[in-house]
Amino acid sequence: MSRIGKLPVDIPEGVQVNVSDKNVITIKGKLGELTQTVDPAIKLKVDDHKIELTRPTDTKHHKALHGLYRSLIANMVKGVSEGYKIVLELVGVGYKAQVKEQLLEMSLGFSHNIIMEIPPEIKAEAVTERGKNPLLTLTSHDKQLIGQVAAKIRSLRKPEPYKGKGIKFQGEILRKKAGKAAAEK
Repeated sequence: MSRIGKLPVDIPEGVQVNVSDKNVITIKGKLGELTQTVDPAIKLKVDDHKIELTRPTDTKHHKALHGLYRSLIANMVKGVSEGYKIVLELVGVGYKAQVKEQLLEMSLGFSHNIIMEIPPEIKAEAVTERGKNPLLTLTSHDKQLIGQVAAKIRSLRKPEPYKGKGIKFQGEILRKKAGKAAAEK
């Protein structure tokens, strides 16, 4: 069995799980509702606060699907009960971020400000303290969506390897390169 796939997913209090006939699992919690279509080969069994997944054979394809869907369902359960949070740090002189409703406006050293629409499932908050780098906090119940949006924001100005200027995840360690060595005379 798959090491990940064979582990049952615990269902916390306040989370409802519904599996339809077409292998569509819907999970509802205090933070929202998520739906995932599961491959027909993988069988889902829900009983007394646990979700168990089984596969028909030990082929490589079925093993891969087994672990994949177990991880996706575990992320959905955690998302609707606890939620996910990603903090991005804007490193650079004059870099700013402002959130107005679902619009994110960033000044990243280009000749123009970048305006990005944030999906309604994600809540964004920008904090700027004097003497510190601006922080952009994203919170959501959907791990896939919040990761995709955070990666898109980071791709607007990736940290460069010499000074580290750009958008990085909080706690991300960057490998910096040495600059040009002084010419010998």
